[in-house]
Amino acid sequence: MQFYGHIINGEEVPSLDGATMPDIDPYTREPWATIACGGKADADRAVAAAREAFDHGPWPRMGFEKRQQLMHRLADLMEEHRDELAMADTRDMAKPITQAQHDVTRSILNVRFFADHARQSTSDTYPMDSGHHAYSRWEPVGVAVAISPWNFPLMLGTWKVMPALAWGNTVVWKPAEDTPVSATILGRLAIEAGFPPGVLNIVHGYGPDSAGSALTENPDVDRITFTGESGTGKIISGVAARNLTPVSLELGGKGANIIFDDADLDNAVHWAVEAIFRNAGQVCLAGSRLYVQSGIFDEFMTRYKAAAEALVIGDPKDPATQFSPALASEEHFTKVAGYLGTESLGGGRILTGGLGEGWGVRPTIITDAPADARVIKEEIFGPVTVATRFDTEAEAVALANDTRYGLNAMVFTENLSRAHRAAARLKAGTVWVNCFFIRDLRAPFGGVGDSGVGREGGNFSREFFTEPKAVVMQIDQEG
Repeated sequence: MQFYGHIINGEEVPSLDGATMPDIDPYTREPWATIACGGKADADRAVAAAREAFDHGPWPRMGFEKRQQLMHRLADLMEEHRDELAMADTRDMAKPITQAQHDVTRSILNVRFFADHARQSTSDTYPMDSGHHAYSRWEPVGVAVAISPWNFPLMLGTWKVMPALAWGNTVVWKPAEDTPVSATILGRLAIEAGFPPGVLNIVHGYGPDSAGSALTENPDVDRITFTGESGTGKIISGVAARNLTPVSLELGGKGANIIFDDADLDNAVHWAVEAIFRNAGQVCLAGSRLYVQSGIFDEFMTRYKAAAEALVIGDPKDPATQFSPALASEEHFTKVAGYLGTESLGGGRILTGGLGEGWGVRPTIITDAPADARVIKEEIFGPVTVATRFDTEAEAVALANDTRYGLNAMVFTENLSRAHRAAARLKAGTVWVNCFFIRDLRAPFGGVGDSGVGREGGNFSREFFTEPKAVVMQIDQEG
């Protein structure tokens, strides 16, 4: 089995104490790689390297054009290694290979977009009547810690790391312990691309009482960006507050998918399948609460059930596979399976799906669950959706907003006015109308309530990873 180490100060290195952890393929349920397992000493070493590179190295001082060139060189290398990167995520979490390949494409776009966005961004000027002139600068903040989740290992890692780098910061990235390999591959490619030592550091390991907690507690860290479970986000926020370290938290979701009776049913069924069964439902944006207007409920559910049952389940490495037969880990499988019991259903019934083989859960549709059932209230993070009837637009919006989460929602209607009304009234960071998972990297991304704090993307990432500075100049002494 190949060994994948930390990337610290421009080198791939083992843990200082030699500790390792196995990397399990959820499909075979066997280890396929050995990973360096970092602790506090490794985390501190990575932060020290990033601190030195920021305070005394060339990265913050080389200018946007040179950073842009190096980041595009990294993107070029990712293109050359796209099969290796995709297979790493497929092996790590049993993601179907075609979906992993799509994630690599999106990851490359993240690198190129943020490299170009930083180069092309402008500052504000403030002409003054008093013989003075003011303008703004956007200065890099220093050392950014990025903690990314296991469901989109490479894509969400690059979403966090690349804007920080583009604006001149140095980074310590801790990928999820279940999906570490694509991060190390990316770190190797950054070295090959010519990134200076200490600019991009990658530390593997666990969270509590390990590398993760050490990174969030370190006073030399200037920003923390985290995507993951809401409870963990609250812990990180509390720890960061001790050092007054700003945080950006993209947390859990319980997305509502509203299908009105004037929707294009073929389109609505297609996206309803994508919204909960893509990546086996292991998506914070998943449309796990499905609300269908009463007049079309029976027809829609017939089509929806047939589409779910038609998904091709097979070896994730097979390009023909549409749905993974395994969830990302045994621990996560146990959690998701627990929601299919009588108590969690609260009187609801499973229309199709249920447990599969090994660590698998089949595409599952639940109906007739009461509004207070666990399957409606709690984030399952698996291929499980709960379908509920509604009669009026006001009722649909009220049902969708009846949650402590607010990451995203979907609306399917051919009525333009209704689409705008619903989008305005839904409490969510993103509302998709007649589509799902379509992104513009300039737009704000984040959630409300237990779905997070802050926004990232475009200028929103710039604002998080920089310190805006006002410069005021006297240009007329008589003024």
